[in-house]
Amino acid sequence: MPRPDALGHRGLLAGAALFVVFAAASLGAPWLAPHDPLGLAAGAGATLERPSAAHPFGTDALGRDLLSRVLWGGRVSLAVGIGVEALTALFGCAVGLVAGWYGGAVDAVLMRVTDVVMAFPSLVLAIGLIAVFERPGLDKVVLVLVALGWTTIARVVRGAVLALRTRDHVQAARALGASNLAIMTRHLLPNALGPLLVAATLGVGGNMVAEAGLSFLGLGAQSPTISWGALLADGQSFLASAPWVAVFPGAALLLAVLAVNLLGDGLRDVLDPRFRA
Repeated sequence: MPRPDALGHRGLLAGAALFVVFAAASLGAPWLAPHDPLGLAAGAGATLERPSAAHPFGTDALGRDLLSRVLWGGRVSLAVGIGVEALTALFGCAVGLVAGWYGGAVDAVLMRVTDVVMAFPSLVLAIGLIAVFERPGLDKVVLVLVALGWTTIARVVRGAVLALRTRDHVQAARALGASNLAIMTRHLLPNALGPLLVAATLGVGGNMVAEAGLSFLGLGAQSPTISWGALLADGQSFLASAPWVAVFPGAALLLAVLAVNLLGDGLRDVLDPRFRA
């Protein structure tokens, strides 16, 4: 059952509710979208149409319904944000567990590799790595974001393991002959899930922003794939004449990332006793 602290945390509830709205709208895009997101204008005057009853978010330069495109774009942006974080959490968690439990030379090598990856500006390095591929695309964005995003999770899990490895129940399991793998998976990982969950939740928002930035630069989603970053790139030329083309995708991205950040901050407050006051 939900903890009483969680039920009384307004930021957590607001973030969770807002995220559920975006997730439901994105998943329901095939049924909620009023028009075909790839359908072009049928007549004169349909391009860059202002928001109206027929097109609540207006239309873009090709006459495509912007509300439909924002709904469909949310599917890609949210999928990348959550999918990338799931992969980075798996890899980073494994690195953090091994480094924290074995310590010594293993810890030193893994943490120096982590430091090297964290030392580079992530966006600049991501652009450089994607440039290695012959063609940009979302699959390359996912690979690059996973390659760069595991470090935070690894640091968080390692810190939790270092604090847990000297606990009595861990030492008792070791004295009884439990294997290293059993100790890490049964005694260390479950107790490190709190900070891991908080870091992973906040990472989802960062992944969404990174994907949007790379798509805005033309290195992410390629037409006809729709993402909020690609929609922002389409609307940058019309900020003065038709601002709604960029404003609505930008607002959707902003609110979705805000929801994730509120959710992550709320989980931190609820799961960490130092913040409960």
